[in-house]
Amino acid sequence: MAFLETILCNTKGKGLYELSNQVNDLLPSNAEGLCHLFILHTSASLVITENADPSVHSDLENFMSRLVTDGDPLYKHTAEGPDDMSAHIRSVLTKSELNIPVKAGQLMLGVWQGIYLWEHRNHGHRRSVVCTLIT
Repeated sequence: MAFLETILCNTKGKGLYELSNQVNDLLPSNAEGLCHLFILHTSASLVITENADPSVHSDLENFMSRLVTDGDPLYKHTAEGPDDMSAHIRSVLTKSELNIPVKAGQLMLGVWQGIYLWEHRNHGHRRSVVCTLIT
């Protein structure tokens, strides 16, 4: 048995937005299996990372901003501004999908793990993440 739902996330620009509770809320209370998440965008990504200390998120963002700079003159694809191509590169370096085991209707995440949508654009967007439960 499988089900398919879509999670919507309104972002306010670059940063990490936790989705763990939204995903858990979709899962039936007795669900066992695998939860597959897939983001329907090429300028944002999905990651599992620290959920307790927000400095981890700012460190990740600072590292990625140094690694892939906005407005690099080497980029040809700038149709939507200086953060356009850099956002695409960041999403390629991270992930567009995640798989998480599910037991007793809950994601089997570690104590300090959370599921995050990582927005790579400077401005806010409405992002869609497809959640499939495979039992």
